[in-house]
Amino acid sequence: MRLSIMLAAVGLSFSLSSAALAQSVMMGAEGVGHDRISVEVAGEGPDVILVPGMASSREVWSGLAARLRQTHRLHLVQVAGFAGSSPVAGDADGLVAAPVAEAIADYIEREHLDRPAIIGHSLGGEVALMLGARHPDQVGRLMIVDALPFYSLLFDPAATSETARPGADAFRAAWLAATDTQAEIMQAAALASLVRNEAARPALLAASMRSDRQTVANASHELMMTDLRGEISRITVPVEVVYAYDTAYGVPVASVDMTFRDAYNEVPEVVFRRIDESFHFIMLDQPAQFERVVLEFLR
Repeated sequence: MRLSIMLAAVGLSFSLSSAALAQSVMMGAEGVGHDRISVEVAGEGPDVILVPGMASSREVWSGLAARLRQTHRLHLVQVAGFAGSSPVAGDADGLVAAPVAEAIADYIEREHLDRPAIIGHSLGGEVALMLGARHPDQVGRLMIVDALPFYSLLFDPAATSETARPGADAFRAAWLAATDTQAEIMQAAALASLVRNEAARPALLAASMRSDRQTVANASHELMMTDLRGEISRITVPVEVVYAYDTAYGVPVASVDMTFRDAYNEVPEVVFRRIDESFHFIMLDQPAQFERVVLEFLR
């Protein structure tokens, strides 16, 4: 399955238009009282928090944000250490997703947001699940975009956190040992399986090298080791899981469907939306279809 290549693509981002930036309000780490995230706010209306994936910029949501900010107030999260943002100081061996989830929960409380919708892609989807399970009273609904509650299920349906540890340790060591040239080669190869939209690949590759190497290594290790299946039954709000499929995956569509449905069978209220002819970055490969799904979710 193509998702086995995703761990090599750890620095993907996209660019918002200058118009979007001009109409936004920027809140740095100081603004939210946390060094784990910064938040860009745009638009007016019901609150929606968008969390990008591994080493991605918040700007990966640019196309969707241009539409949503007409009717919603968007809170576009940037994770510290990803896509050129400053990493957290003195945190060489720490977690990434879990403290980001706590930082967003803190942001929701500090800004007095009324149960916002959370949309998270990839690692951001895991952050969204943590928010729903650990802070169920703070969120209104969750959209999980091409992510599972336990990433290592993609390699082994019987995986546990302990059986995943050797692979997680090996990947972290390899990523930290890679030269910039080796990392760029890995990224370029991975992009072919992560993004069908070839026009998006050069910009994504150029941006991918701007992420902090240690932060990405830690986040990848955490993603491979964290099994949220024992927690997701505590989610009390509606969950929508949007995932991609393409015949290039080389596996039957029924197998992909089963992987996602089985992984989420402990969530009390969940629906699934598969978007075909798309790789992992659904918002870039099928932007019109993804926008329709998001608008339906928010209604």
